Order: sequence, then structure tokens, then C-alpha cells
Amino acid sequence: MPAQSTVEKAVDVLFHLHAEPHACGVTAIGRRLGLSKSSTHRLLTALSRRGLVEKDDHGRYRPGIGLVALGVGALDREPIVAAARPVLEAESEALGETVFLVAARAGRIIVLDKSEGEGFLRAAPRVGSTVPIHATAVGKLYLAFGGGSVEAPTGELARFSDETLIDRAALEAAVALAAERGFAENSDEWIPGLSVIAAPILSTLPAGRMLAAIAVAAPTPRMRSLGCGEMGRRMLAAAARVAARFEGS
Repeated sequence: MPAQSTVEKAVDVLFHLHAEPHACGVTAIGRRLGLSKSSTHRLLTALSRRGLVEKDDHGRYRPGIGLVALGVGALDREPIVAAARPVLEAESEALGETVFLVAARAGRIIVLDKSEGEGFLRAAPRVGSTVPIHATAVGKLYLAFGGGSVEAPTGELARFSDETLIDRAALEAAVALAAERGFAENSDEWIPGLSVIAAPILSTLPAGRMLAAIAVAAPTPRMRSLGCGEMGRRMLAAAARVAARFEGS
């Protein structure tokens, strides 16, 4: 295996800090990434100069404000984010729950934006997070409507909870149901206690291309009270509004 470049090592540091819930020390970062303490320190110093990482009062490192600026800049260049944002905000306000915009990028499913509700879901998942394909409503939609933009994971399917679909026949049935109904759901499959209803945002030119998905997330008892069918229809209507805004209708 070829040696990593300095850029690759720096990127690994950034992704590691992004994934960690707390600030990390130089030794811990180096150990996790297989880097010497001196190399890790040099990388962190360079990243600090650009504001991509920052030190807390205990000398530990966390993502810096420079990453926020880069991330916001990237999102501002996503036309689907601009088209969806008013719809996300309207649905979140009407339902009191968190509504997400999620899309496939480079074969992964990424949270592009969200409008937060009032409950425990305010921080999960975060914008920029990758979500699993086989254990989420949006993943099922992409397998049904995505035209190969994402692929079902190979090998053994990861189990996130007792409800995760780790049997391929069961996953295929769920994808077929999503294709039939036009929307998808998951109940406790990824995060216990969390249910999600999602609908695809489809273009008309070319017809049927999946641009992204809009999804409402709520505690499972709350989602049951809202009703899967009702929320499915609501997300389909919201998805159509986003598509119309995106295409300038």
C-alpha cells in the first residue's frame, strides 16, 4: 500500500475530529490514525493556522470555525438546498418535528440541510452526516428511485438495532414497497426510538431523476400518532413543492 500524502493525513485528522463528540489530544489522535506524535502535532499546527481546527483550554483539538465557513460555502452552492429550505422550515413549523433534506453524493447518502423541531432530535443526525443505506427511509428511496446513484451494501449488513433489516430479502421487499407507495419509512431501524418518513424529490427534466429526498423524523410513538400514510402524503406534497422551486415553476 503506498504511503499517505501529507494532504491525506490532514484530511484524516479532520474527519476524525468531526466524528468525535469531544475534543481530542495530540497523542490520542496520533494513536487512532497510526501517526507519530510529532507528525500529528505538525498537521494540527498547520490546520490551526487556517482555522480548520482549534485548541480548547486543556490543549485538546476540535473542528475549527474555518470548517464551518467551508461547509456553509459548499451548501450555498447547492441549488437543491436553496430550493428546499423554505419547505423544510414550513413543514418543521407545522409539525413541530425535524425535517431533513438528504441526497446522494459520491455514492453516499448525506444530510444536506435540516430544520429542527422542538424535541430530542435537534442534534441527530447533523448536517454533513452520512446515513446508512439499508437502515434508513432515504436509503430505501435511493435503491428504489436513485437509478444506481447508490448501491446496496455488499457483504453482511450492519445491525444498528433489533429492527434493522439485515436480511436481504426483507430489504428488497421494503424497497419494492417504497417503489409502490412512492415514499419510504423506517421505524427504529437505525436509531432506536426514531422513526422517519421520506419522499423522493424527482425532476421533470429529465423525468423521474431523483434529486434528493425530504424526510420528517419523530419519536416513534409520535410518528404512530401522526400516521404513516398521512405523513407519506405530506412528504410527497412537500417534495413536489421543492422540485417545482428547483425547476423554477
